[in-house]
Amino acid sequence: MNFLEFLNRFFGRDNGASKDVAKERLRLVLVHDRVNISPQMVEDLKEDLIAVINKYMEIDQASLEVSLNSSDGTMALVANIPVLGIRRGA
Repeated sequence: MNFLEFLNRFFGRDNGASKDVAKERLRLVLVHDRVNISPQMVEDLKEDLIAVINKYMEIDQASLEVSLNSSDGTMALVANIPVLGIRRGA
């Protein structure tokens, strides 16, 4: 699940069972707690990544996805950033 899906599920309606929604919310809270990072810090990190990458590449900010994932006790910052073009002379 990406960060935008998380926000949609957290603040919006989801067609899934409420049990599944609650389970996913708890998982995300635990992930943020384990890495000691707030949702605001994740959003700030996303904005900084956009600024740096935008310096060198033209990107589709509307389709950008950034999330924290946990697997086998390892945390990963996952970013899906559609590149529209390369900025020359950067």
